[in-house]
Amino acid sequence: MRNRLILLPGWGLGVSPMEPLAAALRGLDEHLQVDIEPLPELDSSDLQDWLDELDERIPQDVWLGGWSLGGMLASGLAARRGERCCGVVTLASNPSFVAHEQWPNAMSGATFEAFLAGCSADPRLTLKRFALLCTQGAEDPRGLSRLLLGGAPNTTANVLLAGLELLAQLDTRAALQGFRGPQFHLFAGLDALVPAEAAAALFALLPDIEIGLIEQASHAFLLEDPHGVAGAIQAFLHECGDD
Repeated sequence: MRNRLILLPGWGLGVSPMEPLAAALRGLDEHLQVDIEPLPELDSSDLQDWLDELDERIPQDVWLGGWSLGGMLASGLAARRGERCCGVVTLASNPSFVAHEQWPNAMSGATFEAFLAGCSADPRLTLKRFALLCTQGAEDPRGLSRLLLGGAPNTTANVLLAGLELLAQLDTRAALQGFRGPQFHLFAGLDALVPAEAAAALFALLPDIEIGLIEQASHAFLLEDPHGVAGAIQAFLHECGDD
């Protein structure tokens, strides 16, 4: 099913931020089937539990893509499936969301810990803050953050916390290095959550993959510029189809 792309959303905001991108992709290629798969609603922060559920739900032999946390999970599932995955596409997705010694181009541990504590104390307020960070760098950050929050599902505090705890420990470098299929990783130049420098660091780690950067864009670039993001993805898929 090289003509099917499954997209996974990011943390906390549900599938609605992905919908304009999915529509734009379908508009560019009528033969491409694009589906958005919601993230698991688990109170476990064990990566294998999340991948097990996604593996069960998502058909084999499709392209896997995702935004932020969704991209990290798509990378993990692609590595698990190997030849049974057509390729992987990530959007504003850092191999490690939280900075550590081997991957400094990420959110500081102290900032993330404060975020985690905030989610424990007041999940709704934390989600609002998160939406504002997602849109920082956009032309209309407040309007865009209201759009993000307007479509957010009513997720329980336990599930939101488990997703953050998963995000804290995830490191997809080994998964991406082990996956032999085509890869495309698209970053945003004004991203307040994933530093643009992560793009160069990932290219240094994996020089054989495709990396893109939309310079004047926020973490929420798939909602800010769905047609630009769709064009970049479609060009990559078309190039892979010509190989």
